[in-house]
Amino acid sequence: MAKGATISGFPEWLPSERVVEQRVVDTLRDVFELNGFIGIETRAVEPGSSLLKKGETSKEIYLLSRLQEVGHESDTPVEQRLGLHFDLTVPLSRYVVEHSGQLAFPFKRWQIQKVWRGERPQEGRFREFVQADIDVVGEGTLPDHYEVELPLVMVQALERLREYGLPKATVHANNRKLSEGFYRGLGLTDIEGVLREIDKLDKIGADEVMRLLMETCGASRDQANACLELARITADNGASLVEQVNALCEIHHVDDDADAYALLKEGLDTLTMIVDEAHHLRPGAVIADLKIARGLDYYTGSVYETFLEGADSLGSVCSGGRYDNLASSGKRTYPGVGLSIGLSRLVSYLLHTAGAEASRISPACVLVAVWNEENRADSNEVAYRLRARGIAADVAPTAAKLGKQIKYADKLGIPYVWFPNEDPDDDGADEVKNIVTGEQKRADADTWTPDNEYASQAVRLPAAGE
Repeated sequence: MAKGATISGFPEWLPSERVVEQRVVDTLRDVFELNGFIGIETRAVEPGSSLLKKGETSKEIYLLSRLQEVGHESDTPVEQRLGLHFDLTVPLSRYVVEHSGQLAFPFKRWQIQKVWRGERPQEGRFREFVQADIDVVGEGTLPDHYEVELPLVMVQALERLREYGLPKATVHANNRKLSEGFYRGLGLTDIEGVLREIDKLDKIGADEVMRLLMETCGASRDQANACLELARITADNGASLVEQVNALCEIHHVDDDADAYALLKEGLDTLTMIVDEAHHLRPGAVIADLKIARGLDYYTGSVYETFLEGADSLGSVCSGGRYDNLASSGKRTYPGVGLSIGLSRLVSYLLHTAGAEASRISPACVLVAVWNEENRADSNEVAYRLRARGIAADVAPTAAKLGKQIKYADKLGIPYVWFPNEDPDDDGADEVKNIVTGEQKRADADTWTPDNEYASQAVRLPAAGE
């Protein structure tokens, strides 16, 4: 490919940036498995019939074509074509149905994998990016307590990333039953439409959302105003949440004996439970925020968005919710609840805003020098002995001048250069030099150990004033 032929929205991290990404992946996986989640990987493609009708994201699906089919795609219905998955929840639902006989339910899974969306690229938003998901899927039923546990696992994971420069994270939660019951109590019928427009509130503002509610969802001005009033409610405890919602229902004459109110109450009870139990375990980690709607149509209960303190421009970095009808087989249903971290967005923030960087590019902490090509086997043996003891080692690519070999190690951030005994016929010992401190001493490949500070790659933040 020609130099400079980059494709917008498809990031390629440099080796040092990749180190940061890998540390984030390792950290998340560690937290997920600490909480009993099982790792899986699903295929990159799904049939169009599975990817369509999932809300606004359906417009961003990448469909696949073989070269000989280009120009003739219209001969095949979109539902029968293959497309790249835009999230990891739709593939999970298919995976669960296909493998239900081999899975133990509730099935707790983590998955860190690339997804694709044809949206407009911008800072922190990509067309090809990595998501990190956790979900719990039940067979027939799924206890509500998972709707508390999963957001707290994500908060725990995001807290672990603060050492790499990530700000404090807070999960904002709502329940679609609460919102739907209120909308129906107002007399609205296009519930999915209202939810989709409310989901745009932070992006386009209240005035534009009101216009869309009236023009596309059939809402009157009073009904649209009531929807926006509900969206303004926030609470960090259940009592405050119940008080505010009931007061709004009274103002707008939502009948507490009607089916709509019963649905609202079901969602309100669940959201109250989530906020109060989360507060008991980790105060301030989860708050009720009734403007959270989520644009994907498959959510049926609790929905979540996660925001970082002082990083409003980044938007939500972790989102998800409860879905009861996404996966089914005959009369069997597989309800679930899950959250997804936009891992690539987090990595972009850590690199470009927080200033996180790798302590070194190469994972090797030792470069074994080569005196001459005839003695390369001696250098390879030293490296082999070090690796056998778990010490990452590389061998100089050529028997260049010693200064050039040291310069090569320095460019890769390798802190130690090992000098094998130049004459194996005498009793001289090998020596190793720390090229960061300049210290050089005799060493044996079977016993020498690097200082902890230099033993492995690490992610560090810039010092104050840098």
